[in-house]
Amino acid sequence: MPRPEKQLTPDASPRDWFGYELRTWRKKRGPLTHSELGVRVQVSGSLIEKIEKGTATCSEDLAERLDEVLETGGVLTRAWGMVFGQTEKPRPETESASRGRAEASVPVHAGRILGRGSTTPPSGSPASVDRRAFLATSGLAAIAPIDLVHLVTPTAPREIPTLIRPREIGQLKSLADVIHRQDNEYGGGGAVRELARSAIMWGASLLPVPCPEPLRPELLASVARLGIVVGASQFDAYAHDDARVSFRLAAECAEEAGEWHLRAKTYSFMARQEIWVGDPDTGLTHAEKGLVRSDRLTATERAMLHTARARAFGKMRDVANTLRAVGEADAAFEQSDPAQDPPWMAYYDHAQHHGDTAHALFDLAVHADQDPGQAARRFEIAVKGHGNAFARSRAISETKLASLVMAKGDDPQYAIVLGHQALDDVGKLTSCRAADDLRELARFAGRYRKLSAAGDLRERIAATVQA
Repeated sequence: MPRPEKQLTPDASPRDWFGYELRTWRKKRGPLTHSELGVRVQVSGSLIEKIEKGTATCSEDLAERLDEVLETGGVLTRAWGMVFGQTEKPRPETESASRGRAEASVPVHAGRILGRGSTTPPSGSPASVDRRAFLATSGLAAIAPIDLVHLVTPTAPREIPTLIRPREIGQLKSLADVIHRQDNEYGGGGAVRELARSAIMWGASLLPVPCPEPLRPELLASVARLGIVVGASQFDAYAHDDARVSFRLAAECAEEAGEWHLRAKTYSFMARQEIWVGDPDTGLTHAEKGLVRSDRLTATERAMLHTARARAFGKMRDVANTLRAVGEADAAFEQSDPAQDPPWMAYYDHAQHHGDTAHALFDLAVHADQDPGQAARRFEIAVKGHGNAFARSRAISETKLASLVMAKGDDPQYAIVLGHQALDDVGKLTSCRAADDLRELARFAGRYRKLSAAGDLRERIAATVQA
């Protein structure tokens, strides 16, 4: 039987009152479970539960999504301003040691959204350096060992070898490559999800098997790589708890194998997942953990992690630190040398870097009233650069670009064209993330109710998402 929900006390504090209102509407519209509502608004069920209990902060954009899904008529968005509005503002510029430089890096260009102009965000964040020093001295560079195998392996016996040989390691690597390709081309749902689930269970089953000492590091590294690609696929399918277990398994295997490159990649994905589900502070911590001993990482890997920091700061609407992190990511990527990168880092190319940094700038443009031109230009580069092998990344960048033009530009017809281009790609995917980005585009298109083409776009989005 499900455990009874905690009784709420709406008069205890403004947060408790907000949580009580959220629970009231959740039960009125279903009732929906925490997990069911979380899936619909792109966050974890545990975050919904914490907001209801008054132990977690609700962001403004999450309040807006809750209002839309629960059909409250804007109750939660209005309540958000009274409860969280004064505490959710970006940190003052005076917290930065480089206030003047930060202000200079936020130009506002006149004219169309895709007008020319550039910014060069300053690099170097004193706050980030302090955090990294803390992480390095607090023992967070090593994860406390726990037994995760039982979380990803069933109780029923399965066929496993009696001794690890190069053949098993080769199979692990091949599985990781296949899942990586399928996930990027089709998304993490459907058959890809089933393949990923079986693969990680088999990989975890190999860890207790006797293994010749010379092969042990390679076995651990292979399971770590598999955990990363499986976790990424589960993340895309919104199997968030499963993804966290896969990422944690990958992190522990990478730690034990001394694989700093795989460790960095794991923490990058852990950061992106937490940012996506509405916890940018935890995402930032993961990104900072990945940067511990950054001297052991390649320039491309450092760019990847600084981009994750930028996306976290963007969700916090912290303009100065977002621009600094984008600047640090750009500076690192300029030093990128594919010959020094592990083969599985080949995905982080010119298109990927510009698409990822554009996401951070998108949040500033839409939610912090910053110039949208930089984000738009970076999304354009990503769309042009992603081939069919990365159809999901291309589709997501197309959708976000359409949303940006729809929300901040002066040409909704152009945004509609971009939206249909995105739908051509998204229709081939089984990606929850891509579907939620489409829902966001539909909300922006709803501002142009007198425009019949905008209505047609919304109808096609609804049909695509439902399918």
